[in-house]
Amino acid sequence: MKLGCIQLKVAFGDVEKNFSRVDQLVREAAAKGAEIVVLPEMWNTSYALKKLEGLADVNGERTKEFLANLSKELNIHIVGGSVATKKGDSFYNTMLTYNRQGELLGEYDKAHLFRLMDEHLYLSAGDGQNNFKLDNLDAAGVICYDIRFPEWLRLHALNGAKVLFVSAQWPTARIDHWKTLLQARAIENQCFVVAINRISGNHDNFNGQSMVIEPWGEVLWTGGADEELAIVDVDFSKVDEVRTRIPVYDDRRPELYGDVLKKK
Repeated sequence: MKLGCIQLKVAFGDVEKNFSRVDQLVREAAAKGAEIVVLPEMWNTSYALKKLEGLADVNGERTKEFLANLSKELNIHIVGGSVATKKGDSFYNTMLTYNRQGELLGEYDKAHLFRLMDEHLYLSAGDGQNNFKLDNLDAAGVICYDIRFPEWLRLHALNGAKVLFVSAQWPTARIDHWKTLLQARAIENQCFVVAINRISGNHDNFNGQSMVIEPWGEVLWTGGADEELAIVDVDFSKVDEVRTRIPVYDDRRPELYGDVLKKK
């Protein structure tokens, strides 16, 4: 399948500008043959956490309509990164995924809140998993800081995921961690990892380096430090090949690990 990887320059607090730019880039990706389009984290508002009362998408309604219409019109799957949402009296960092029929496949609220960016002061954490199917492809989606919790990603892999989509706003200061963690998550779960980061205007805080990684850990594509749309060809059948050659899943001993890693 062809992946449309959108490494977006997210405008701080400018919802209209961000929606307009995403619309443009998603359409461009579809025109270039993308079958799955992936967006970064918090693309509607960036980390304007103190302004969420006026900026967050109430119940995700605007984003849901936007992504549903785009996916159906363009006949593509959209892993919609994440957006700031308001549900009831609380704010969330929410990933929305749509299939090519414009149907909502998953609504995931970020499970692990990143204290270094004050997420815990403004956002509420979700507690649901995020497995879904894109046509016949078993997939899952997580958000940024989630990748530092290998047991969380393993749980999604145990529930069938052959590709893990990661949407992020990962800072330049720890970009080496980003690269190492993503490769580790691909190798240990024997799956593809498609990780899309954002960039910032001056490149000082967020410098992209989005990645598509094969189950062996080989990097198929890495983004630079500028806004970028990449079309990456991926053969997801390689997952079965790798899992047959090294039967990690058959050799697991979950009785030693505790309930957290048992398949549910």
